Amino acid sequence: MRSPVRVRTELNVTRKLAQRETSRKANRTFHRSNAQEKFKYYELCAEMDTHDPKASNLRLSFLKKRSKITEIVAAKDVIFALAQSGVCVAYSRGSKDKGNGRLCFLNVHPFEVIRSLFYNKANNSIITVSVYKQDNFSSLNCRSTPLEYIRRREPAAGFSLFETESLRYPGFVEFDDVNGKVLTYSAADKVYKVWDLKNYNHLYSIHDTNIHEIKISPGIMLLIYHKSANGGHVPLKILSIDNGDVLQSFKHQVHRSKKIDFIEQFNEKLLVKQEYENLQIIDVRTGDRTDVSSAHFMTPSAFIFLYENQLFLTFRHRNVAVWNFRGEKVTTFEDHTLWHPDCNTNNIYITSQQDLIISYCKQSDGSELGSINVSSILNGGSLARIRARPGNMKERMALEDVTALFYNEERNEIYTGNKDGKVHIWTN
Repeated sequence: MRSPVRVRTELNVTRKLAQRETSRKANRTFHRSNAQEKFKYYELCAEMDTHDPKASNLRLSFLKKRSKITEIVAAKDVIFALAQSGVCVAYSRGSKDKGNGRLCFLNVHPFEVIRSLFYNKANNSIITVSVYKQDNFSSLNCRSTPLEYIRRREPAAGFSLFETESLRYPGFVEFDDVNGKVLTYSAADKVYKVWDLKNYNHLYSIHDTNIHEIKISPGIMLLIYHKSANGGHVPLKILSIDNGDVLQSFKHQVHRSKKIDFIEQFNEKLLVKQEYENLQIIDVRTGDRTDVSSAHFMTPSAFIFLYENQLFLTFRHRNVAVWNFRGEKVTTFEDHTLWHPDCNTNNIYITSQQDLIISYCKQSDGSELGSINVSSILNGGSLARIRARPGNMKERMALEDVTALFYNEERNEIYTGNKDGKVHIWTN
């Protein structure tokens, strides 16, 4: 089943301007030492618990059970924690002397199960994607709540989004931070719609029943169609994300009998991989093609495109790799073996400058505890490891099974969630 929310990495114009004014070598040297200072002497400073069996507004029995944290989002001084059960809690992040208080549950209806969160920077609101008992939890429902209402403990003051759309499976909603757009698919009408992320105005619709999947990258959308009748090619279209105009239409030749592992679009580069075949990187403007051996590039479980650096991350088993669009692996990580074998991007954070990766990792000494590792994406160097201090049982318990992670860049704090439904704050 397609994930109801897929968040894109945010572009950062400030970094482009900074690089014009400083030499890259000097800038990288300074940045490495600065990053190491940032994460020095991190320790556990607070714990918050999402579990509250006495919460009167939670009527479903499974909402009252302890459940692991699956997603953490921070918006300025508010922390949102989502548990696998569907409970979502907002906390006020106070100073050390003021503490951290629970503001509210975001489950505003007694039979609401929240599945995903998205912080909309365009209008300073939190969007929840929920399902409800009355239709057997089969349809996605979106609600936008300004942060000011969350701070006032008034989550019910938010408003519903995309009420005209039937988002019953296989319908979906995808929030695109890079382009400031929302893509919905109404399965009942077989219609894709694009909306403005700032004001939720409908921009245009795509009526085409032959579309297999849509991929979004900066400025464009890639429409991937079902294989041709003889299985020899896949029709593709590139559309302008702003108005839906067709920019290019072409066919990509494929092996008839081989499963397509993935088709991905990154600016003018098209990445195509079939089962047991080489990776193909095609420049859609010129038609030039680069083949990367299947022994060198094996199908990953997840991608993250780094728009700033013209690179992409792949995740396979516990390993992270960085590639360029010539099919070359450009970074080998010094110490960044992921704890979980199945890649969960909620356990991974990429900074807005797209130069650091922060993840819950295995310790290189074989310890039974995991650690929070900070590494440079550009050179693979280990910048910091946050580990439980000897004899500190609270830190040990907090790092026993981390299931979600978020780095608050404004406050320079790391938030982790664990299997017991608790959220921990790490800072220096």
